[in-house]
Amino acid sequence: MDVWTVPEKRQKGWYLDLMAPNVKGPKYAWLDPSRLYCNKQGLQDCIEDLLEPFQGETIDLVAGIDAMGFILGSAIATSLGKGFLAIRKSGHLCVKTHSQDYTDYSGREKAMEVRTDVLKAGVRVLIVDQWVETGGTMKAAIKLVEQQGAVVVGVAAVCIENSEGGHWIRERYKHSHCVPSHLQPQFDQQSLQSFKAFQSIESL
Repeated sequence: MDVWTVPEKRQKGWYLDLMAPNVKGPKYAWLDPSRLYCNKQGLQDCIEDLLEPFQGETIDLVAGIDAMGFILGSAIATSLGKGFLAIRKSGHLCVKTHSQDYTDYSGREKAMEVRTDVLKAGVRVLIVDQWVETGGTMKAAIKLVEQQGAVVVGVAAVCIENSEGGHWIRERYKHSHCVPSHLQPQFDQQSLQSFKAFQSIESL
Protein backbone atom coordinates (compact mmCIF):
# COMPACT_ATOMS: atom_id res chain seq x y z
CA MET A 1 0.00 0.00 0.00
CA ASP A 2 1.24 3.46 -0.89
CA VAL A 3 2.17 5.31 2.31
CA TRP A 4 -0.18 8.19 1.45
CA THR A 5 -3.20 5.98 0.72
CA VAL A 6 -6.32 6.14 2.87
CA PRO A 7 -9.05 3.68 1.83
CA GLU A 8 -12.61 4.93 1.46
CA LYS A 9 -13.81 2.28 3.93
CA ARG A 10 -11.39 2.09 6.86
CA GLN A 11 -11.86 -1.33 8.45
CA LYS A 12 -10.23 -2.06 11.81
CA GLY A 13 -6.50 -2.52 11.31
CA TRP A 14 -6.48 -1.33 7.68
CA TYR A 15 -3.28 0.60 8.39
CA LEU A 16 -1.39 -2.63 9.15
CA ASP A 17 -0.97 -3.03 5.39
CA LEU A 18 1.31 0.02 5.51
CA MET A 19 3.95 -1.86 7.51
CA ALA A 20 7.06 -2.77 5.53
CA PRO A 21 8.85 -6.15 5.44
CA ASN A 22 12.49 -6.68 6.37
CA VAL A 23 14.72 -6.54 3.29
CA LYS A 24 18.07 -6.50 5.12
CA GLY A 25 18.29 -9.98 6.61
CA PRO A 26 18.17 -11.80 9.97
CA LYS A 27 20.04 -9.17 11.98
CA TYR A 28 16.95 -6.99 11.78
CA ALA A 29 13.35 -7.32 12.98
CA TRP A 30 11.06 -9.13 10.55
CA LEU A 31 9.13 -5.97 9.68
CA ASP A 32 9.07 -2.20 10.19
CA PRO A 33 5.77 -1.12 11.78
CA SER A 34 6.82 2.55 11.93
CA ARG A 35 5.90 3.12 8.28
CA LEU A 36 2.24 3.28 9.32
CA TYR A 37 3.01 6.33 11.51
CA CYS A 38 3.81 8.31 8.34
CA ASN A 39 0.15 8.10 7.32
CA LYS A 40 -1.66 10.62 9.50
CA GLN A 41 -5.01 8.82 9.27
CA GLY A 42 -3.32 5.49 9.90
CA LEU A 43 -1.63 6.81 13.03
CA GLN A 44 -4.86 8.39 14.27
CA ASP A 45 -6.88 5.22 13.70
CA CYS A 46 -4.17 3.10 15.35
CA ILE A 47 -4.29 5.25 18.48
CA GLU A 48 -8.10 5.19 18.58
CA ASP A 49 -8.13 1.39 18.24
CA LEU A 50 -5.58 0.98 21.03
CA LEU A 51 -7.49 3.25 23.39
CA GLU A 52 -10.96 1.81 22.71
CA PRO A 53 -10.74 -0.94 25.41
CA PHE A 54 -9.64 1.65 27.97
CA GLN A 55 -12.61 3.99 27.58
CA GLY A 56 -13.85 4.82 31.08
CA GLU A 57 -10.57 3.77 32.72
CA THR A 58 -8.68 6.27 34.87
CA ILE A 59 -5.21 6.72 33.36
CA ASP A 60 -2.84 9.11 35.12
CA LEU A 61 0.26 8.54 33.02
CA VAL A 62 1.41 6.82 29.84
CA ALA A 63 4.75 4.97 29.92
CA GLY A 64 6.56 4.10 26.69
CA ILE A 65 9.33 1.54 26.26
CA ASP A 66 12.65 2.48 24.65
CA ALA A 67 12.81 3.12 21.81
CA MET A 68 9.89 2.66 19.39
CA GLY A 69 7.40 2.69 22.25
CA PHE A 70 8.33 6.34 22.69
CA ILE A 71 6.66 7.27 19.39
CA LEU A 72 3.38 5.48 19.98
CA GLY A 73 3.36 6.14 23.72
CA SER A 74 3.85 9.89 23.42
CA ALA A 75 1.19 10.07 20.70
CA ILE A 76 -1.25 8.22 22.99
CA ALA A 77 -0.34 10.47 25.92
CA THR A 78 -1.03 13.55 23.80
CA SER A 79 -4.35 12.09 22.66
CA LEU A 80 -5.34 11.48 26.29
CA GLY A 81 -3.99 14.80 27.54
CA LYS A 82 -1.69 12.96 29.97
CA GLY A 83 2.00 13.00 30.75
CA PHE A 84 4.55 10.60 29.28
CA LEU A 85 7.17 8.56 31.16
CA ALA A 86 10.13 7.08 29.25
CA ILE A 87 11.25 3.61 30.30
CA ARG A 88 14.84 3.66 29.11
CA LYS A 89 17.51 1.16 28.17
CA SER A 90 20.00 0.92 31.02
CA GLY A 91 22.75 3.52 31.11
CA HIS A 92 20.93 6.45 29.51
CA LEU A 93 19.39 8.27 32.47
CA CYS A 94 21.58 10.64 34.51
CA VAL A 95 19.26 10.57 37.54
CA LYS A 96 18.51 8.00 40.24
CA THR A 97 16.77 4.98 38.74
CA HIS A 98 15.34 1.54 39.38
CA SER A 99 16.67 -1.15 37.03
CA GLN A 100 15.27 -4.46 35.79
CA ASP A 101 17.06 -7.22 33.84
CA TYR A 102 15.29 -8.98 30.97
CA THR A 103 15.81 -11.05 27.84
CA ASP A 104 14.67 -9.35 24.62
CA TYR A 105 13.04 -10.90 21.54
CA SER A 106 16.44 -11.78 20.05
CA GLY A 107 17.54 -13.66 23.18
CA ARG A 108 19.99 -11.01 24.35
CA GLU A 109 20.31 -10.22 28.05
CA LYS A 110 19.61 -6.54 28.71
CA ALA A 111 18.42 -4.16 31.41
CA MET A 112 15.99 -1.24 31.44
CA GLU A 113 15.48 1.51 33.96
CA VAL A 114 13.02 4.15 35.07
CA ARG A 115 13.50 7.28 37.14
CA THR A 116 12.47 7.09 40.79
CA ASP A 117 10.86 10.52 41.19
CA VAL A 118 7.63 10.06 39.20
CA LEU A 119 5.88 6.79 40.00
CA LYS A 120 4.30 6.31 43.40
CA ALA A 121 1.59 4.25 45.06
CA GLY A 122 -1.76 4.50 43.30
CA VAL A 123 -0.61 6.15 40.08
CA ARG A 124 -2.42 4.42 37.21
CA VAL A 125 -0.18 3.74 34.23
CA LEU A 126 -0.83 2.57 30.68
CA ILE A 127 2.32 0.90 29.29
CA VAL A 128 2.90 1.19 25.55
CA ASP A 129 5.35 -0.49 23.21
CA GLN A 130 5.37 -0.85 19.46
CA TRP A 131 5.39 -4.66 19.52
CA VAL A 132 5.18 -7.57 21.97
CA GLU A 133 6.95 -10.60 20.53
CA THR A 134 8.35 -12.77 23.33
CA GLY A 135 7.01 -10.49 26.06
CA GLY A 136 10.30 -10.19 27.94
CA THR A 137 10.63 -6.45 27.47
CA MET A 138 7.04 -5.74 28.48
CA LYS A 139 7.29 -7.97 31.55
CA ALA A 140 10.33 -6.00 32.72
CA ALA A 141 8.50 -2.71 32.19
CA ILE A 142 5.53 -3.98 34.20
CA LYS A 143 7.84 -4.98 37.07
CA LEU A 144 9.48 -1.55 37.10
CA VAL A 145 6.10 0.17 37.34
CA GLU A 146 4.66 -2.14 39.99
CA GLN A 147 7.81 -2.18 42.13
CA GLN A 148 7.23 1.50 42.83
CA GLY A 149 3.64 0.90 43.90
CA ALA A 150 2.00 2.21 40.74
CA VAL A 151 -0.88 0.35 39.10
CA VAL A 152 -0.64 -1.03 35.55
CA VAL A 153 -3.99 -0.12 33.99
CA GLY A 154 -3.08 -2.10 30.91
CA VAL A 155 -0.74 -2.79 28.03
CA ALA A 156 -1.03 -1.46 24.47
CA ALA A 157 0.99 -2.35 21.35
CA VAL A 158 0.48 -2.51 17.61
CA CYS A 159 0.70 -6.30 17.94
CA ILE A 160 0.82 -8.78 20.80
CA GLU A 161 1.96 -12.09 19.34
CA ASN A 162 0.61 -15.40 20.64
CA SER A 163 3.92 -16.31 22.25
CA GLU A 164 4.34 -17.62 25.80
CA GLY A 165 5.03 -14.07 26.96
CA GLY A 166 2.13 -12.73 24.96
CA HIS A 167 -0.22 -15.19 26.65
CA TRP A 168 1.20 -14.24 30.06
CA ILE A 169 0.33 -10.59 29.45
CA ARG A 170 -3.13 -11.33 28.03
CA GLU A 171 -4.03 -13.50 31.02
CA ARG A 172 -2.96 -10.98 33.66
CA TYR A 173 -3.55 -7.49 32.29
CA LYS A 174 -6.09 -5.55 30.33
CA HIS A 175 -4.58 -5.14 26.89
CA SER A 176 -5.14 -3.82 23.41
CA HIS A 177 -3.53 -4.27 20.05
CA CYS A 178 -4.44 -3.50 16.46
CA VAL A 179 -4.49 -6.96 14.89
CA PRO A 180 -7.93 -8.37 14.01
CA SER A 181 -8.36 -12.00 15.06
CA HIS A 182 -8.49 -13.31 11.48
CA LEU A 183 -5.04 -11.81 10.80
CA GLN A 184 -3.40 -12.99 14.03
CA PRO A 185 -2.04 -16.25 12.51
CA GLN A 186 -0.14 -14.24 9.86
CA PHE A 187 1.48 -12.15 12.58
CA ASP A 188 2.36 -15.18 14.69
CA GLN A 189 3.97 -16.78 11.62
CA GLN A 190 5.71 -13.47 10.85
CA SER A 191 4.56 -13.55 7.25
CA LEU A 192 1.92 -11.06 6.12
CA GLN A 193 -0.07 -11.31 2.91
CA SER A 194 0.32 -7.54 2.55
CA PHE A 195 4.06 -8.03 2.00
CA LYS A 196 3.29 -9.30 -1.52
CA ALA A 197 2.50 -5.74 -2.56
CA PHE A 198 6.03 -4.69 -1.59
CA GLN A 199 7.49 -7.57 -3.59
CA SER A 200 5.51 -6.45 -6.64
CA ILE A 201 6.87 -2.92 -6.30
CA GLU A 202 10.46 -4.18 -6.00
CA SER A 203 10.10 -6.29 -9.14
CA LEU A 204 9.12 -3.28 -11.29
